[in-house]
Amino acid sequence: MGKILVIFTLLSAVLVGGAVYYLQVYAYYEEVAATGTDDVMLTRLDTGQPEAIPYAEFQAIDATSSPIRYRGCFTTQASTVSLSQAYAPYPDARPIEGPRWFGCYDADEIGDALESGQAQAFLSIENVHYGVDRVVALFGDGRGVVWHQINHCGEVVFDGRPAPEGCPPPPEGIARQ
Repeated sequence: MGKILVIFTLLSAVLVGGAVYYLQVYAYYEEVAATGTDDVMLTRLDTGQPEAIPYAEFQAIDATSSPIRYRGCFTTQASTVSLSQAYAPYPDARPIEGPRWFGCYDADEIGDALESGQAQAFLSIENVHYGVDRVVALFGDGRGVVWHQINHCGEVVFDGRPAPEGCPPPPEGIARQ
C-alpha cells in the first residue's frame, strides 16, 4: 500500500509540475497581429509623442495575464545614428526574459549588446500600461526588438506605496494608498 501511495504522489507531482510549466511558458501567450504601420514606434525628442518608424518582418507575442509579457522582433533600414538624433533614448533598458520558443528574442543577447554599445535602446511608448513602458532596442545590423519594462513609477506604486512626484496618479485598484 505504501508503494502505491508513493507512486501516486510522485505521479501527481510530475503532472502538476508539467501543468505549471506549460501554463507559464506556453498557455497564455498569443501572437500579436501586425498592423503594418504602427507596430514599431519611438518617442520623438521634440514633441514627446510616439511616431512609427519604417520596419519589416515584425513578429510579436503578448499575454493578457501580465502587462510585461509583450515581446517583439523586427528589422529596419533606419540607422541608429539618425534615430538617436530624433528619438528619446531609454537609458535604463533591462530586457526581460522571454519564452525560449520565441527564438528571435534573447534577453541575454540584447542585454550584452546594450552594455557593449552594439545596440541602442529607445523609449517607444511611455506608460503603455500604467507603470510600464514599451522599449525598443536596435542593433547596428538592422535587427530590432521590443519589450515592456516596469518604469520608475510602476516600481514604487506596484510595491503599494504612493506614486512619486512627477508620476501620473495610478488608476483605481492599482495600489494601496
